[in-house]
Amino acid sequence: KAQVMLAKGSTVQATIEFLVHAAGPEAVRTTLDALPAEQRARLAGGSARDEVPYADPVSLWQAADSLLAASDPGWMERQGAYAIEQLGPRLYGGLLLKSTPEEFLTQDVSLFQLYYRPGNMGAVDHSATHAVMRLVGFHPTDRFFCRRFTGAWHAVIRMTGGVESRVHHVRCANEGDAFCEWELRWQMPAHAAHARADTPVPALSISAT
Repeated sequence: KAQVMLAKGSTVQATIEFLVHAAGPEAVRTTLDALPAEQRARLAGGSARDEVPYADPVSLWQAADSLLAASDPGWMERQGAYAIEQLGPRLYGGLLLKSTPEEFLTQDVSLFQLYYRPGNMGAVDHSATHAVMRLVGFHPTDRFFCRRFTGAWHAVIRMTGGVESRVHHVRCANEGDAFCEWELRWQMPAHAAHARADTPVPALSISAT
């Protein structure tokens, strides 16, 4: 049975908002006009929390790339960062209110599952300045998805207090690997490290349930 892959309308909304921001409203019209009428209607008419076929944002990204790639080859990574920094706080503000990248990346709520299904992405290795994030159960079918997450991880690190972020897409299902994987590295500002060192470790509290 073929896997039904879905994306939240917020992926479409963030892409369209970014196109307006980066290239103007005419770029949105040109991009949408390149798509079939049925797909164009879904993309233009849905809300951020609606689900659409994953193929819809992929088609949108491909059409936008035809317009932007020559003048802005890194637009997709910037679009991924824009989605987290601009749209993310409006939709999932509490999720982003973490004091360190490690706290964000290891929390129980999955960033991936707020935007796509099926599958999940989680940390398979992590420290105070490093994490390896692995995507399982979802085949992205196109490198645009992977580039979008590369940009998103940079934004996540910035928004949770990290600096000097480095993100490498080290394994890719589109290139024959069993799964996609990103290696993230960052530094924590000295004042943040000092603050953590000076903070007493709270006593373990266990309550009956």
